[in-house]
Amino acid sequence: MSEPAKYLLVSPCRDEAQYMRATLESVRRQTVAPTLWIVVDDGSTDGTRAILDEYERLLPYLRVVRRRDRGRRSVGPGVIQAFYDGYDTIDPRDFDFLCKLDVDLELPADYFERLLRRMRADGRLGTCSGKPYYRERGGQLVAEVCGDEMSVGMTKFYRTACFLEIGGFVAHVMWDGIDCHRCRMLGWSAQSFDDPALRFVHLRPMGSSQRGLWTGRWRHGVGQWFMGTSLAFMTASALARVGRAPLVRGALAMWLGYVTSLLARRPRYGDAQFRAFLRDYQRSALLLGKRRAIERLEEARVERIVPRDAALAEAPQR
Repeated sequence: MSEPAKYLLVSPCRDEAQYMRATLESVRRQTVAPTLWIVVDDGSTDGTRAILDEYERLLPYLRVVRRRDRGRRSVGPGVIQAFYDGYDTIDPRDFDFLCKLDVDLELPADYFERLLRRMRADGRLGTCSGKPYYRERGGQLVAEVCGDEMSVGMTKFYRTACFLEIGGFVAHVMWDGIDCHRCRMLGWSAQSFDDPALRFVHLRPMGSSQRGLWTGRWRHGVGQWFMGTSLAFMTASALARVGRAPLVRGALAMWLGYVTSLLARRPRYGDAQFRAFLRDYQRSALLLGKRRAIERLEEARVERIVPRDAALAEAPQR
C-alpha cells in the first residue's frame, strides 16, 4: 500500500470574516485532510482573528501566521508577499504537493482527493484546479471565465517539484498567469478541470476588486502588459469578453489598463526567454485557437516524468 501523499495549504487572508467560515468548514470536511494548513492573517481588522483562533483549536493541522496591519488590502504583490510569509516557515521538501488557497470558497468534500488522483495519473501535470462558479442573486450558479490551460488563482494546487522548478510565484499582478506559462515553458502541464465534482463556489467573483469590477478588469490589463502579452492578443482577448458581464465596460477596462501601461512604458517581467515563449504561444493561439495551441506544445514536448526526489534535489531554491 502506497504512503499517503502529503500536501500543504497556504492561505493569505485579510478581513475575510464574511466568507472564511465556509472555507474553514470545507477544509474540515475534506476526505483527505492536509498535512499542514498555514493561514497568514495579513493584518485583519474585522473578526478574522477571532475566527482563526476558534478553528486553530479545532483543527490540529491549522497554523496561523500573523502579519502587521499594512493599512489596506493589497492584491497581487501583497497577496504573494503574505503567501511567502507562511511558505517560508516550512521546508517544501517535506510535502509532495502544495496549494495556494483563498478563504472565500466553498469546496466539495472530496476536492483535494480528486486533485491528488489526477496528479498521480499524470506525472507531467504540474498544477491543476477545478473550476470556480459564483452565485447570482437568485442563487443560480454561473461559471467564471477561466481557460482550461490555467489552474485558477484561488486554488492553485501544485506538485512541489514543479513549483520549485518554476521558481514559485512572482510578486506582481498576473502572478497566476506567469506561473502556468512557466510550467509549460519548462515541460510541465497546467490545467483546470470543469468536472462537476470539482466545481467550487467563489464567494467573491473573480476579477472583482475591493474598489469595483472596473478596477479589477483594469488591473488585469496592467498585469497582461507586465507579463509580456502582445497588443494584438490583448485586443483579441478584450473583444472576446465583450459579450460577458460586465459587458463592454469590463472589456474596455482591460484594454485601457494594458494600453495605458504600454504608453507609459511601464516595466515588464524581466525574463526575456519567458516573454518570447509567451509571444510564440499567443501567436499560435490567435491563428489556431487556444486549445490547438496548447495541443501543439504538448505534441512538441519530450515525454517527461521526473522522479520526485531528483526534481526536488535539482530545483532552484527561493
